[in-house]
Amino acid sequence: MNRPERAGLDAATAARRLADEGPNEVGPSRRRSLLAILRDVASEPMFLLLLGAGTIYLLVGDRFEAMVLTGFVLLIIGITVLQERRTDNTLAALRELSSPRALVLRDGRPVRIAGREVVRGDVLLLGEGDRVPADGHLLDAHDLALDEAMLTGESLPVAKSAGDTVSAGTLVVQGQGMVLVDATGARTDMGRIGQSLDTIAPQSSPLRAEMARLTRRVALAGGMLAGALSLAYWVLRGSLPDALLAGIALAMSLLPQEFPVIMIIFFAFAARRLARQQVLTRRLDAIETLGETSVLCVDKTGTLTRNRMQVVALHPGPSPDLAHCAISGPLSPGQAALLHHALLASETEPHDPMEKAIHELAARVGDAARAGPGWQLVREYELSPALPAMTHGWHAGGAGIAAVKGAPEAVAALCRLPADAARQIAQAAAALAGRGLRVLGVARAGHDPALPWPDTQQGFAFEWLGLLALADPLREDVPAAIAECLRAGIRVVMITGDHPRTALAIAHEAGIPATQALTGAELAAMDGDRLARAARELNVFARVRPEQKLALVESLKRQSEVVAMTGDGVNDAPALKAAHIGIAMGQRGTDVAREAGALVLLTDEFQSIVQAVRAGRRTFANMRQALVYTVAVHLPIVALAALPLLSGLPLLLAPLHIAFLELVIDPACSIVFEAEEGDGKLMQQPPRRPGEPLLSARSMLQSLAWGALTACAAFGSYAWLLASGRAPEAAAACAFIVLVTGNALLILPGRSARPEWRALWTGLPKVSLGVIAGTLAALWLVTQVEAVARLFRFAPPDPPAGIASVLAGVALLPLFQLTKRMLSAPADPASR
Repeated sequence: MNRPERAGLDAATAARRLADEGPNEVGPSRRRSLLAILRDVASEPMFLLLLGAGTIYLLVGDRFEAMVLTGFVLLIIGITVLQERRTDNTLAALRELSSPRALVLRDGRPVRIAGREVVRGDVLLLGEGDRVPADGHLLDAHDLALDEAMLTGESLPVAKSAGDTVSAGTLVVQGQGMVLVDATGARTDMGRIGQSLDTIAPQSSPLRAEMARLTRRVALAGGMLAGALSLAYWVLRGSLPDALLAGIALAMSLLPQEFPVIMIIFFAFAARRLARQQVLTRRLDAIETLGETSVLCVDKTGTLTRNRMQVVALHPGPSPDLAHCAISGPLSPGQAALLHHALLASETEPHDPMEKAIHELAARVGDAARAGPGWQLVREYELSPALPAMTHGWHAGGAGIAAVKGAPEAVAALCRLPADAARQIAQAAAALAGRGLRVLGVARAGHDPALPWPDTQQGFAFEWLGLLALADPLREDVPAAIAECLRAGIRVVMITGDHPRTALAIAHEAGIPATQALTGAELAAMDGDRLARAARELNVFARVRPEQKLALVESLKRQSEVVAMTGDGVNDAPALKAAHIGIAMGQRGTDVAREAGALVLLTDEFQSIVQAVRAGRRTFANMRQALVYTVAVHLPIVALAALPLLSGLPLLLAPLHIAFLELVIDPACSIVFEAEEGDGKLMQQPPRRPGEPLLSARSMLQSLAWGALTACAAFGSYAWLLASGRAPEAAAACAFIVLVTGNALLILPGRSARPEWRALWTGLPKVSLGVIAGTLAALWLVTQVEAVARLFRFAPPDPPAGIASVLAGVALLPLFQLTKRMLSAPADPASR
């Protein structure tokens, strides 16, 4: 193109403006420092509770007990910090890969610089394939078209001419242009959308809130009971130090430190598993919430579709009959001629998505119109708003050929067709457009190479060849993924900036139930009640602006829906952040979308969303079973801490004993339950109802029954051995063996809600056997090795007593399973 002579900015002015106005970035880098991540993790109330427990050990117990508990807390914090740091590093790498470059005029010379260095007043030189780095207006344009899908959701290119505005983040798909930069960074359209994210608070995970409530309640009850026990001990026995030790032991048995441990371990392991499936987890609790999603809001362009045009139909002639226009085999002569001339009317090295699609089909069927010798492009007639058609003039073999493609009505007018033929073409074009297709008309004309080429496209005697239809094809995995979502009780809603007919056609092809598409203009005219009804009843929304996407998400949330939102463009970012779960497409998505999302799909495969949903449901089901187990093992610990005092017997459990139980059994069993594969019917169940408790009444009753059985067996053996004249240290060791053996074997019935006996062993992970064996080995160490036993205030029992204690613990296993069978019910919501 002939660009006007413009010197652009000089280097000194550009440097000064860069310093004064800041870099051309949507916002400051949100990458957190290691210290900031550590501070955020360590300030969690549940971790503070754990650290507080360690402090109590230090002040009242001995240093060994304090060091063990505090070391465990620091280990868990370290794992969490590492996970979040690795996530931030991955996002930083994605940002670096997507950072655009810019060609600007500096001191009169073209210079390629980093996009962040573009300043107001720069003159940009744009060519096909360039990403526009800043907002501005066109000084000059030649056959220029931009892909604005990242801002508007519209998948079709938009023609631009001198004087038009261009926006940062859009892509040049055709032609060249010269732009004077008017705004950079946060002052661009993209920047304003990015800034709007700061006013939207991230949605808290329902499970995290419920876990926090449960933790606070249990901690409050534990503190009150511990205080009451200390007071009772002091009044009844008169020893304040022993009273404090008894109170601390009871408090530590009731402190719910396993709850955050279970949650962190389950989420961290699930995130690692999803990472192997190319799903990046930016917020760990997003996994659970995604599993409970009731509405999945999806963008069309780039999410359901590939954002890549494809020729799907060639309709030669003016006939309105579309029965044989689909491309399903070898092309007919009429279709071949139509494709041949559409190729001649396209750029030789295309960037426009439609022209790329024409080239791809031509290459696939073997049309190499311009590859042979003698073909020469000699004249181009540009597309314009007045005439939406473009013509290329060719010399080939001593003949002249003109090929035109464009809007069907414009090409038909160039052909000067009779009224009946023009009406039939309009009917066929409307029918194709009604299927959601982009339709082009194609025609040809001969030209005498000895004569000059006409000044305008109207100077040719064009012959109508037919219609060419293109579609942004659906991703292959989308229909199956959406069908699985529907079977799982998840409603799928399409929210797009595209045309209503296109949106409905894609919805039908994808399997989204829809009979109408509501437009953004219709949404704008609605009050709050009508908007809520539309959000509740309709599944397709078209020509929707970014603020309307956000309004739809907020309306669904107000109706107690758990909302997940997918997207890849800047226009999706506010809704991504406002949703309970934002799912960003990482391969072609913008930085703003990735930063707003809680999950990032690194391969942009829609099926990954279903995998994440399944992972969330599996995580929640396993977490529920882990909590059932945790409550069950805590009850006998509480009983053994309190009953000796109330019955006048020597204290059985000290803080160190409870630390052993919590540090050896509970965290290890969290890993055991996390490894469970879950029921194959997880994706055939409706989502968890909002407000449904983490532990149902039936699950809690089962936990209490299991705990009561273990408590009776352990305390009964302790009391009987003392009454038989055994030393308190030996009796305590035997009771501890019953307690730990029973709790270790409780893993088997606790790993599933199924009441069948075979469920004890079916699908048992190797890690479960390893944990049970490791726990029993540690039990042998603390009760049979005299030096270690003394640290725990035990005396190794004689072999008959030790064997009898082990058998008593083993005998609890069938009682556990019988209890589960009696309390099980087919409709139990906890069932997996």
